[in-house]
Amino acid sequence: MRYQWILTLTLLHAITASAAITAEPRTEVKPPLYERFAPDGEKVGTDEVPDFQQHVSPLLGRLGCNGRACHGSFQGQGGFQLSLFGYDFKADHAALLEEGADRIDLSDKLESLILTKPVDANEHEGGKRFERGGWEYWVLRSWIEAGAPYSTKQLKKLDRVEVTPNELQFTAAGQQVQLRAIARWADGTAEDVTCLCRFQSNDTSIAEIDESGLVTCGDPGDTHVVVSYDNAVVPILALRPTSNLIGDRYPTIAANTKIDELVAEKLKKLAIVPSELCTDEEFLRRASLDVTGTLPTTEEVLAFTADNAANKRSKKIDELLERPGYAAQWTTFLCDMTGNNDDQLRNFLPQAVRPENQWYQWIYKRVADNTPYDQVVEGIVTANSRLPDETYSEYCAAMSEICRDSSGEQFADRPGLVHYWARNNFRTAEERAIGFAYSFLGVRIQCAQCHKHPFDQWSKDDFDNFEKLFAAVQANQGTLAPDAKDTFTSMVSDLGVAKSLKGNELRKQLGEKLKAGEVIPFPELVVRAAPANRNKKAKGKAAQPVAAQAKLLGGEWIDMDAADARGKLMDWLRDPSNPYFAKAIVNRVWTQYFSVGIVNPADDLNLANAPSNAPLLDYLATGFIDHGYDLKWLHREILTSDTYQRSWIPNETNKLDRRNFSHALLRRLPAESAYDAVRVAVVNDATVAKAMELDVPRAITQPGASARANNRDDQSYALSVFGRSVRESNCDCDRSSEPSLLQTVFLANDSAVQSWISDPKISWVGQVADKYGWEKSANVTPAAERAQAANLDRLMTSFQQRAERVDTRLADAKAKGQKQLVETLQKQKAEMLKQARAAAKKNGLDEDGLRKLVGRIRSGDAAEPEATPSKQASVPNSSAGINDEQAMWIAEQAYLRTLSRKPSSSELSTAVQFLKSEEKPTVAVEGLVWSLINTKEFILNH
Repeated sequence: MRYQWILTLTLLHAITASAAITAEPRTEVKPPLYERFAPDGEKVGTDEVPDFQQHVSPLLGRLGCNGRACHGSFQGQGGFQLSLFGYDFKADHAALLEEGADRIDLSDKLESLILTKPVDANEHEGGKRFERGGWEYWVLRSWIEAGAPYSTKQLKKLDRVEVTPNELQFTAAGQQVQLRAIARWADGTAEDVTCLCRFQSNDTSIAEIDESGLVTCGDPGDTHVVVSYDNAVVPILALRPTSNLIGDRYPTIAANTKIDELVAEKLKKLAIVPSELCTDEEFLRRASLDVTGTLPTTEEVLAFTADNAANKRSKKIDELLERPGYAAQWTTFLCDMTGNNDDQLRNFLPQAVRPENQWYQWIYKRVADNTPYDQVVEGIVTANSRLPDETYSEYCAAMSEICRDSSGEQFADRPGLVHYWARNNFRTAEERAIGFAYSFLGVRIQCAQCHKHPFDQWSKDDFDNFEKLFAAVQANQGTLAPDAKDTFTSMVSDLGVAKSLKGNELRKQLGEKLKAGEVIPFPELVVRAAPANRNKKAKGKAAQPVAAQAKLLGGEWIDMDAADARGKLMDWLRDPSNPYFAKAIVNRVWTQYFSVGIVNPADDLNLANAPSNAPLLDYLATGFIDHGYDLKWLHREILTSDTYQRSWIPNETNKLDRRNFSHALLRRLPAESAYDAVRVAVVNDATVAKAMELDVPRAITQPGASARANNRDDQSYALSVFGRSVRESNCDCDRSSEPSLLQTVFLANDSAVQSWISDPKISWVGQVADKYGWEKSANVTPAAERAQAANLDRLMTSFQQRAERVDTRLADAKAKGQKQLVETLQKQKAEMLKQARAAAKKNGLDEDGLRKLVGRIRSGDAAEPEATPSKQASVPNSSAGINDEQAMWIAEQAYLRTLSRKPSSSELSTAVQFLKSEEKPTVAVEGLVWSLINTKEFILNH
C-alpha cells in the first residue's frame, strides 16, 4: 500500500525523537506533516496553515511537479511552468495564482486544479501523484483554504538539515535502513521534513533509496545517498564490505603516514586489503613520470635499484622535486587549470607575440621558486598591467622589450598575470564567473545561470550575485585606463600607423613596428568602478546613492561602488574557512597522482558529489593551509605515503576498487609525457643530456605545450593525438586520457616515430652502431616517405571520425528497430573499411598487419598495437650480425630505456634471439626498440 512507508516513518520518529531531544533539549522538533495533517474523515485535526517555502514548495518538488520532466522544464508543461527544483518561490507562487488559469481558484477553492488534477491519473498527464483525502491533499488544501499565503518578508533562513543515521554500514544485500531528516531553521525552530525531501543514490547498484528515504543495500562497495531539502544537500555514506574480512578477521595494515591511516580506516570498513608496495623500478618510473613528466635514465634506474638505503625513496622524491622537470610538469598542470591558450589571446597582444609562452614562463618561475600557491593565485586574480607608480609610457616601453623575447622568460618578472583576464572566452561577466569557479574553486556553477543547481545549493540569484564580482574587469585590445588614451593616440601617430586601423590590422602593424625595435602601445587591464544605483525619491528628500553589491559564493556581500573587488575576492579565497579553495587544488593534485580524485570528477565539488574519503580531504586541505600553501609539502606528503607507492597488481578483495586507493590504477600517460617518453626512449644520450644542460623545462618538449591544434609539426600532432588539453573552458574535461586508434597508429607507423628510431644523427640506434662500429641505417624519412605516412595519418583520422558517426547512428537505428537503416549503415562501414584497407596497404602495411589493424578497428580496441610496418614485419633467419654479448647488452639497455627495468629471463632470451636473427644489426635494434615502445607497459604509468 502507498501508506506503508508512513508507518515506517512514524515508528522511526518515535524511536529517534528522544535521541534528538537529548542532543538538543531546548529545541522541540515538530512531527512530520503526515502526522500533523493526517486525514480524519473529511477534515484534519489541525488549524495549522502550511508555509509555502517550508511545506508547499518542497512538497511539489518531492511529488516531481517542478522536475525536469514536468513543470520545471524550460518550456513547462500544459502552459504551467515552475522554477526547476523550486528555487524561485516568488515566481512559483505567481504561476500557481495566475489569473484565469484556475490552478488555485480562491473563489472556488476545492476546485483548484492543483487539488483536482494530481489525484486523477486520467486527467493528469503526469499520472496520479497523491490520494484524494491523503495528507498531501490536506497540506495543499489547508494552504489554499487559508488564501494561499506567501510573502517575501516571511522567508526563513535554513541553518542546516540533520540526517540520521549519518552513515550506513550494511552487511548483506537486501538490508534496509530508513533515513530521517530534521530541518533546523535560523530562528531556532526544527521540523521533521523526511516526507518533504528529495532522495537520490549516486550508485543504485550499491544502494537504492525510495521516495520516502528508505535505503536498500545492493552490491558490495560504497556510494552516497543524497538528501535534498530547501537549499540543503546532504550526502550520506552507504557501504557494504566486499569480503568476509570484517572485524577481527581483517589483517593489521601498517599505516606509516596520516594519509595511510585515513585510507586504511575506510578500507577496513569495506573489508578491502590494499595491495603490496610496488617494486623499486615501478616506483622510480611512476614517480619520475608523475613529478617530472619524463622517464628516468638508464643510469638512474641502475643506481636506484642498487641502493640499499632504507630512505632511498624519500630521498629520490626530494631530488625529483628539485629538478627543472618538476617545474615544467606542474606548470603545464596549472596552465591547463587556468586556460593558457594562444588562440584565446589573439586579440590582446600584437601579432607575432606568443602570450602563451609568457603565461607559461610566468607560472614556471613561481613553481620553480616554490612560491606559495595562494600567492601564485593572487598574482592572477588581482593582476594589474602596470607596476605601482608606473606611467603608461613606461609600461609600454617595458612590454615592448618583454615581447621581443619570444621565449616569454622576461615576462615572468612582472608581478601579475593579466593574460588570465584577457581571453576571448572571458569577455562577459558570466564567462569569467564560470571560468573562475572552475579554476580556483573546483566548482561547476554554470547550471545556476538558469535555474537552481540540481545537486548543490546554488540558485540563479547566487550566480547572478557572484557574477557581479567580475563585471568591472576588462582586458582586451581596446581597453585603456583614462590617463592612457591620449598617450596611446599619440604613440600610434608617432609610429606612422593610420588612425583608422582597428582590430587585426592594427595588431599586425604594431607587431611589425615591435620587430623593428620600436616602442609600441599596449592594451591594459582596467577595473571600472560600478555605477551607483539610486533609490526612488522619498517624499521631501533627495535620492540617496546605493552602493552596487556582489556576493561571494556562499559568502558575504561586497560593496562594488569604488574599490577593486578582486582584492576582497582573494582574501575570501585564502581565508582558512573557505570551503573550496584549498580542497580544490589538493583534490586536483591528488587526481594527477591517482587518476581518480577524492572528489571525482576533480573539478566538481558539489554537495551531492561527496568525497570518497572526507577525513582524508580535510586532512590534506588543512595541512596545506597550515604549511602556508606549500605545493612541495603537498607533493611530498602524497608521494611518501604507502598509498601512493602501492602496486598496481590487485588482490581478490580490491580488484574492483577504483575509488578508495587500495592499489595503483593503470593510467595512460598524459600527452606531454607520452611524447617526451617516446623521445627520451629512442634518441641518443647526447640529445637528452644537451637538453638537460640547456635547462629546457622538459628533457625534450618545448615550453609551449599547447601549440595550435591545426599545426602538423611532429610535436603538435603527437600532443593532439594523445589528448593534450585544448584549454577552452577551464574544465578538466578539456584534456582526454582515453586510448584511441590514432595513438596506436602514431606509435606504430608515424613517420616522426620512425625517424626518431632510425635517424643516425639523433637515435639511440645510431649511438649503438657507433659503439660497435656497425654500418648505420640511411635516414629512413625522405620527403616522399614522410608524405606517404602523413597520408596514412590523415586517412586514419578521417576514418575514425566517420566510423564514430556511423556507429552512433547504428546504435540509434538498432534501438529503434529500423532494420533497413541498420543494413544501409553496416554497408557504409564495410565500404569504409575497404577504403581504409586499400589506402593503408598503399602506405606501407603488409597483409598481416592490415588484417589485424582492420580487426582492431571493427572491435574498437585501440589499446595495444598489433599491426606491423612492412619493413619490420619479418625478420629473416640468416647469419648472425650480433653476437651473444652484444645482444644481451642491447636488450638490457633497450628495456631500461623504455620500460625502466631489466628484462626477465624469458624476455631476455626472446630479445637476444630476435637480435641475432637479423642480418643487419641496426635493423634488428630498431625492431626491438619499436616493439618496446608499442607495448601497453610503455604507454601506461603503472
